[in-house]
Amino acid sequence: MNERILEIIKTLGIKKTEFAKRLNLSQPYVSELCSGKKLPSDRTIADICREFNIDENWLRTGEGEMRIQLTENAQFDLVCQELKFSGKHEVIKQILMVYWDLPDDKKDIVDKLVEDIAEKIVKGKQQKKPE
Repeated sequence: MNERILEIIKTLGIKKTEFAKRLNLSQPYVSELCSGKKLPSDRTIADICREFNIDENWLRTGEGEMRIQLTENAQFDLVCQELKFSGKHEVIKQILMVYWDLPDDKKDIVDKLVEDIAEKIVKGKQQKKPE
């Protein structure tokens, strides 16, 4: 199982410290899991699967796919959860939901618009700076 935990960390592109932090584990404990010195508890396995969308059967046995295939709505909910959206961010969440459902060509138009707005904001801040 230690190889699969290492594979999760590598696939996610995070460090062991970040992995430990997201699971409320100590970094030395995660190192022991990765080296095979310790085996994760059932709760730790459940936490890994929940936090990183990992198939529990794959984690335990190596059989099947690493990641659980999610519906579009479940993926969106995970993104919102990762961004720590709460009720006070409902308007932003609705904007993102509309963006999420756009076809790629429409997303390209929105992306360009947002880039242009951001560029104008940066230029405006630079012009206001005293020299």
